[in-house]
Amino acid sequence: MVVDRTLETLNGTLIIARREIQDHLRDWRILMPIMILTLFFPMLMNFTAQQAMDFVTRYGAPIIGERLVPFLLMIVGFFPISISLVIALESFAGERERLSLEPLLATPLTDGQLYLGKMIASLVPPLGAAYLGIFVYLLGLVLKTGWRPEPQLLIQILALTTVQAIVMVSGAVVISSQTTSVRAANLLASFIIVPVAELIILESMVMFWGRYQVLWWIVLVLVLIALVFGRMGLRLFNREQLLGNEFDTIDLRWVLRKFWVAFTGGATTLIEWYRDIFTRSLPLIKVAALLTIGLFYVAYSVGYQSAETFTLPPEYVDIGQYNQGLESQFRYFGFFTGQTWRWIVLNNVRALLLATLLGAFTLGVLAEILLMVPIGIIGYFAGNVALAGGDKLKFLTALVLPHAVLEIPMAVIACATILRLGMAVLSVPKGESLSEGWIKALGEWARVGLGLVLPLLLAAAAVEVFITPRVAMSLLGG
Repeated sequence: MVVDRTLETLNGTLIIARREIQDHLRDWRILMPIMILTLFFPMLMNFTAQQAMDFVTRYGAPIIGERLVPFLLMIVGFFPISISLVIALESFAGERERLSLEPLLATPLTDGQLYLGKMIASLVPPLGAAYLGIFVYLLGLVLKTGWRPEPQLLIQILALTTVQAIVMVSGAVVISSQTTSVRAANLLASFIIVPVAELIILESMVMFWGRYQVLWWIVLVLVLIALVFGRMGLRLFNREQLLGNEFDTIDLRWVLRKFWVAFTGGATTLIEWYRDIFTRSLPLIKVAALLTIGLFYVAYSVGYQSAETFTLPPEYVDIGQYNQGLESQFRYFGFFTGQTWRWIVLNNVRALLLATLLGAFTLGVLAEILLMVPIGIIGYFAGNVALAGGDKLKFLTALVLPHAVLEIPMAVIACATILRLGMAVLSVPKGESLSEGWIKALGEWARVGLGLVLPLLLAAAAVEVFITPRVAMSLLGG
């Protein structure tokens, strides 16, 4: 029964994919860019690689040329798959504008078959062109320079090209299915283009440093992102809603009403509102909070272990030298004053708002990374103190622990709430739209942020400015 159902789904998916691919291959506006990027661009990269290798060899830096050639190989594979973004963005929104969407959705095919068929059709032609471009580039390199990639590097490039195409297509198909015009889909595509461009920069840095093993981790992360986007698309795709949306409009009254309902939770008094935060809001982020605690531990451990590789001079971390003029040093940096307290509060608020903004568009991932950095720095200095023969526990107790008692729970709660906000697009309740689910999650974020995170942040800043220095003077002073 399961096998029959799987075969039926596959057959319906292939029907849609075959129809779409045939349409693409008949459109010269799609074929011409693919052909140019497949044939002309690899030859241009061959010429560039040859000139670059001759230039750097002439000045005694052949290693730069050796690292440049694999990078150009990756670029040759990437440019053809950029066409997939255009095709995917046009998949549903373009059908709507051509008035061919309604007959397509009237077929007996399931939502999953329609969605997967469109996704495969958007993926196959550009990905085939990318593979062909890589082959043309390698053939030119072998004939002109005799350079041959190691099998592992070639597999990594092919894997990166494939998973990047899947991520771009799956994300673009989600956007196309949730918008009513190609123009709107193209504008929203920036949320795909910008992260992928940053990823290409990261991959280029990895290649120029010769750390090719890191590419496997990037492939793994991209596979997970592709699975997330695929699940999100299948969950959000609904033909009734797709047919019912005539215009992309913003109803501010509706948005504010949904936000206010989620923010207040139906509470009529401040006490009832706070009780609901502890009884309803916090249980919703329990799993996210546990994950955040685990990631914070990992960040501390990585920072601590990094001290062995990037060791500071012992005199920089010798806590025994702090007993001289410790109070004057704290006063020099503005501690014990309300001005410094306000600066720390504003700095932490900016950091949390930035983490929220980044997390909302990256499924919470960048928020976790941003808030893990300070934990990693603390671990790094603790590791250096231990390597210098100091007492790391005394160091942490004197300079970190007093305000960390409040600051770390605040960071955990804030990060867990942002993570839930970012993941809201993956867990939209049945009968609700994507925007409605996200607005409700935003209301919960504001509710927890104003009710718990902000008070903890204010208190932690006060402890850091007025109490932590006195504890440090007591423990580290002479």
